Amino acid sequence: MDAVRVALLREVLAGTQWPGAARRFAGALRRSVVPAGGNLLLVGTEQYEPWHLAAHLVDEAAWSGLPELAPTLVRHRVLAGEPPHLSVGLGRLEAARRGHTLLVVAPREPGEGLLERVHDARRAGATVLSLDGGDPDLRTLAHDALSVAEGTAELDLDTVQHLVSAAAGENGLPAQRGPRRFRDRLARLADQLTAPPPSRW
Repeated sequence: MDAVRVALLREVLAGTQWPGAARRFAGALRRSVVPAGGNLLLVGTEQYEPWHLAAHLVDEAAWSGLPELAPTLVRHRVLAGEPPHLSVGLGRLEAARRGHTLLVVAPREPGEGLLERVHDARRAGATVLSLDGGDPDLRTLAHDALSVAEGTAELDLDTVQHLVSAAAGENGLPAQRGPRRFRDRLARLADQLTAPPPSRW
């Protein structure tokens, strides 16, 4: 999702909790990974692999000049012959410790096996963040969480992931220069173009 579409999405969601909640969660993500120099592990459930979020975070890392935002995608199933960036299995979570951030994306119940690994990573000192569908066990393990309960929100978890990844990059924008300033100007232009005309009365 490009900057214009994110700007339009934020406009549609203005007046709801979601733009602010996404920025808050993105800030927590950034505060965890930037001082640590990265070490971001991204994992989904056995049924849901957050490869789309991984790709967006890689893009935001490049645009914002914050390489720490680029995650390592941890997968439940790794097939022989896959490229290195798609070949990191669940065993990688066992090495998580202080200085690592574990971002868990779980639209539905994460499963006992994943919860145990997340618990072990937290005990070893890793920071746990959760984008989830409201699972109470996962929220208990997370240092910070953003939940989208299925059927009760204005949008779904996939859309929230777009908001979070965009906010993670833009909030890390250097004050004076960088390629992301163009994207911010583009977003402001989109806001202006889609705003209602001023009243003449």
